[in-house]
Amino acid sequence: MLENYVPIALFIIVSLAIGLIMPTLGFILGPRKPDEEKNSPYECGFEAFEDARMKFDVRYYLVAILFIIFDLEIAFLFPWAVIFKDAGIFEFVAMLIFLLLLTIGFIYEWKKGALEWE
Repeated sequence: MLENYVPIALFIIVSLAIGLIMPTLGFILGPRKPDEEKNSPYECGFEAFEDARMKFDVRYYLVAILFIIFDLEIAFLFPWAVIFKDAGIFEFVAMLIFLLLLTIGFIYEWKKGALEWE
């Protein structure tokens, strides 16, 4: 019974080894030529000039919500599409309700202007 887990254990061991050896080799063999520009804080290509605790525009959060809407939609639509022929009416109605909720969220985003770029 435990022999079924040997490939999984081997995969975990090899992935951990690669995950530890590669960064270590990069650190050991990599060039170290620090200068003032490399050690300076980098955010968006220019020096930070405002407080780090500044308020973000609400559109930033609306775009994040848009990502969640479309990410969830795709994540749930693919498995549902695979079993679509075998699914009953309950699964169909459940997916319609789910898509309706996502569509309401999308319409809200649209009305708030999150899709408009300035």
